[in-house]
Amino acid sequence: MHPSEIKALFDQQAANYDTQWAKTASIRDCLHLLLGSLFAELPADASILCVGVGTGDELIYLASKNPGWRFIAVEPSGPMLDVCRQRTEKEGVASRCTFHEGYLSSLPVMEQQDAATCFLVSQFILEEGERSTFFSEIAERLKPNGLLASSDLASDVESSEYAVLLRGWMKMMSAADISPEALERIRKAYANDVGVLPPAKVASIIESGGFELPVQFFQAGLIHAWLSKRSAGISAP
Repeated sequence: MHPSEIKALFDQQAANYDTQWAKTASIRDCLHLLLGSLFAELPADASILCVGVGTGDELIYLASKNPGWRFIAVEPSGPMLDVCRQRTEKEGVASRCTFHEGYLSSLPVMEQQDAATCFLVSQFILEEGERSTFFSEIAERLKPNGLLASSDLASDVESSEYAVLLRGWMKMMSAADISPEALERIRKAYANDVGVLPPAKVASIIESGGFELPVQFFQAGLIHAWLSKRSAGISAP
């Protein structure tokens, strides 16, 4: 799927996105709980880059726990970013946020960040070299030893384990009021438009983008999440 098609898909879903996935919130909440612990030693005035921020879940969670942190929210879908902006205004944290509609490559040059988040984003980049470049763009914008928390759908799609996980994953989404037609589209997308790779392969791609060997800290069904530290020798953009 071309990036413009992915953007258009999220444009269409933005208004109802949070409501649609409300019944899977326990997965998100657990991920955020662990994320907060992993970022706990960042400075009191840390600056966080949120890549593909969507409607702002992780940004709002971190902002609520860390009143001195600042955030750069990057999102190519204007409607999704609008929802994120509205939510930050409602929560009283918008003054600590910079919003950028577009991709990371178009983000103006600024000071390097203490940490970054990138949840369920790189999976849409099918070519491995481009996926590695994507992570290198994040690494370039981090301070030395800056942290990256990232997640993607991951599994060995050729394995018998994947069939079990996919079946359970689809059952979970059907319980979240996803229509049978939408479920079938999702199933086809996993086969054709989403780079579902073995977890070790995803970790290798992150590492090749300028990070030390990622540590997996979370799994829920097909979602895996890693903590990575920027490698030495990465320069600012």
